[in-house]
Amino acid sequence: MKNTQRNELAVCGFAAVKTLEKVNWERITRLYFSQERASLFGGLCKKMATAKKPYNQVKDISELERLCGSVHHQGVVAMIEMPEVLPLNTDITSEWVIKNESTIVLDRVGNANNLGAVVRSAAFFGIQNIVIPLDEAQSSITTSSYRVAEGGMEFVKVYSIKSIPRLLNDMKGRMVTIGTALDATEDVSLLRTVCRNKPSIIVLGNEEHGISDEVKRCCDHLVIIPYSGITAGTTGPKMDSLNVAQASAVVMYELSSARRSK
Repeated sequence: MKNTQRNELAVCGFAAVKTLEKVNWERITRLYFSQERASLFGGLCKKMATAKKPYNQVKDISELERLCGSVHHQGVVAMIEMPEVLPLNTDITSEWVIKNESTIVLDRVGNANNLGAVVRSAAFFGIQNIVIPLDEAQSSITTSSYRVAEGGMEFVKVYSIKSIPRLLNDMKGRMVTIGTALDATEDVSLLRTVCRNKPSIIVLGNEEHGISDEVKRCCDHLVIIPYSGITAGTTGPKMDSLNVAQASAVVMYELSSARRSK
């Protein structure tokens, strides 16, 4: 939940706030917690006191719900300055190439929880860069995505871009560009070879429609995660796709396998 008057974002969830405390506690402007959580944030309270920043044990748990706009606060809410999503530029992309860093691009992933889960997987697999389009259909950094990321937001950088196709075309020959699609003919395990010696851009698509046709045409490769279809005569649903958050974890695992096998 965003506080527009103070330009703050509420970070809630025990893991998210604990990681924020360990990595970037200076970003916290205010801290609120329940009686049950008080003993777990004693060290942070001392730091807040030294920095003359307010913190408070709430008397009524509903106060935490009001602060973050969610019942999933897990007994703690930390307010931070609204995170800035920096516009992507050529200096940043050149640094990716020099440092051999791969990047995840989200093509209009609209669910904040899915964004948070993708961030969590990226942090787990050591992928530091995520790019989102400046599109109303794309979720940005919210209280929900922060909580679902379980602390992963502290380890990734989120950038914005006006045009995904333009980015992919600009990086042709410098980074391998790979899109995920249900109509792809190449297996996701392809990443283990094509991404072994070159940084890559992985494009993950919208929950309903996947990546756009224009984006598909700009990719060096289109890959699919093989699935087990239900044969004729058997009962049960045929699941031919994964949630974008689940798919991202599979794709990032294959990407990390390629990097480990160098």
